[in-house]
Amino acid sequence: MRIAVPRPALAGAVLLAVLVALAWMRGIDHDESQYVAAARLTAAGLLPYRDYAYLQTPLQPFAFAPLVWLFGPLDLAWPALRIANALLGGLTVAATWRAMRTAGVDERTATMCAGLFATCDILLFSAGTARNDALPAALFAVALVPILRAERGDGTMGGALLAGLLLSAAAAAKVSYALPAATYGIWALLHHRHRPTSVALGALPSIVLVAALAAAAPDGFAFGTLIFPARAPAEWYAATGRAWKLGLAIKAIDTAKFLALGPALLALVLVARWGRPSLLAWLTLAGVASALLPSPTWRQYLLPALPPLFVMLALRLERLPPARGWYRAFAGFAAIGLVPSIVAVTSGTGMIVGVAETRALAVQSVGGTVATLSPQFLPDNALPDPRFATGPFYFRSRALVTASREARLHLVSHPRLTASFAMRPPDFILVGGEGTWASGTDELDRLLERWAVTRGWGRVDTGGRLRLYAPPAARRAALPAIRPE
Repeated sequence: MRIAVPRPALAGAVLLAVLVALAWMRGIDHDESQYVAAARLTAAGLLPYRDYAYLQTPLQPFAFAPLVWLFGPLDLAWPALRIANALLGGLTVAATWRAMRTAGVDERTATMCAGLFATCDILLFSAGTARNDALPAALFAVALVPILRAERGDGTMGGALLAGLLLSAAAAAKVSYALPAATYGIWALLHHRHRPTSVALGALPSIVLVAALAAAAPDGFAFGTLIFPARAPAEWYAATGRAWKLGLAIKAIDTAKFLALGPALLALVLVARWGRPSLLAWLTLAGVASALLPSPTWRQYLLPALPPLFVMLALRLERLPPARGWYRAFAGFAAIGLVPSIVAVTSGTGMIVGVAETRALAVQSVGGTVATLSPQFLPDNALPDPRFATGPFYFRSRALVTASREARLHLVSHPRLTASFAMRPPDFILVGGEGTWASGTDELDRLLERWAVTRGWGRVDTGGRLRLYAPPAARRAALPAIRPE
């Protein structure tokens, strides 16, 4: 079936414009807090795990710190991180298109399948927020190009080095890419045309980075990459009466739902019917498996599966075209995939509000360290208190680690807030950004605010949703506009 598609350059330009617009207009999401905080703290010279807790593998804070240096003085660090992820989302689609062409797919089919990929809500969400999903996805998608060249017998030593570098960097940015990377490593060992020695050498820089940071703070590294992801969700969902969210049946339903918000589920069904075991199939299965390991499974976890899946789809459509009804179904699912982004843009609070809140804080000359569950709002002259580098995600915990270990890991949970602040109070406390308007939980902010109010901290009227508190000594000396609460 012949379908009219735009030229690749035009399609790419339109895609980038749409992704940047979505990143700017999409509603605020509290998931972004820890990634913005990590980039800010790393830009200030602090190291993940040693100086602040980080709940992922460590590459992204280092990759995004230069954006904080560049845009931080303009109080635009958070929007810059969002825009960077939008561009990385575009690169992910473009690299997947190039991988299709490398696999032998013609330009028209490759452009159509890349367009289908671009309508998946999994990708659109990942590219529209300042999370850690877009960077590893782009690295993985670019790696598919030298990988597929090697698979067809045209690989080079440089290509193998590049594949190893990119795959290991993806795993160093998000741990869920470790399984696809390991899958390719095993494939390369079994198929020497992939030059496994060169692949391993290419992986060394990322391995050295992760190993060095783990050696500097082994307890912090183990907690951030293994212990917290394994234990925290169960504690949180049990505490909120939603332990059912962790069941296998819900996981299966959620996985199917996220794949169906776009053409990914249909693509998976079609290529599975093709029944051709291949490197791409193994990479897709590894991506799906990595999404199913944590509980619950969220949409962004499935992103590692999509680049190889859509390359397989392009090969299937070209080599064994399905009936006309499949194309109509793909168009329908593509339209469905756009719905969550449309809803997020029309019903949420976008970056314009976020920038306004940051500028309002900057006017108040907020400086020093700020205890807040929403560090993404902080202006350039204020730094997140390292104990709150994970945003709300550790603060809402109850008993994951002992009090002494919590202090060593630069963390604070809400039951131990008073003890932690008694040892070292912050310069300011900022609340209001962890509410339901930012997909957060109002009660968590109220816990932090209650501590400030009961101890006589003064409140600054910022003119927005955020509420800033300063200790009594700073009320007279630094912030005369503060009114007592």
